[in-house]
Amino acid sequence: MATGGARTRLTAGDVACWVLKAASDVPELTGAPAGAPVHLRRCVHPTYRLALLRPGQGVLLWRSGRAAGVRALGEVLSVPADGAVGVRLHPLAQPVARADLLADARFRAAEVVRVPVGANPSYLTSAALEAVLERLAPGEEGFLPGPAAPA
Repeated sequence: MATGGARTRLTAGDVACWVLKAASDVPELTGAPAGAPVHLRRCVHPTYRLALLRPGQGVLLWRSGRAAGVRALGEVLSVPADGAVGVRLHPLAQPVARADLLADARFRAAEVVRVPVGANPSYLTSAALEAVLERLAPGEEGFLPGPAAPA
């Protein structure tokens, strides 16, 4: 995406999974059993990235702050409209902590780490996503439909 310090636009090929951030726990997920699908609409910032976001693409929920980390995996259900996107998320049995992910060189350069206050949506490369998937409980990788399809 960026070369020699120059910023370039994100392309569909850069995205293995979308990241939606939340500053606190999401109430709809807090009481849901691990793995149970929860349908939500999450706010997204109006940028060119919304044109890359398509139903069927993988998405994860990143909890920011002191308890930062991956809380849920799922898929995009709708194209963004009215400042939000529909998603189906599956809460993880055990969140994947930011500290554990930072121990992995593949994840350290992730946008969610480099720009923690950036707006939704963010993204993970395939290498960063692999670092997350390796830390999931058995079977949870199936909550994610796969790499984002090209636009």
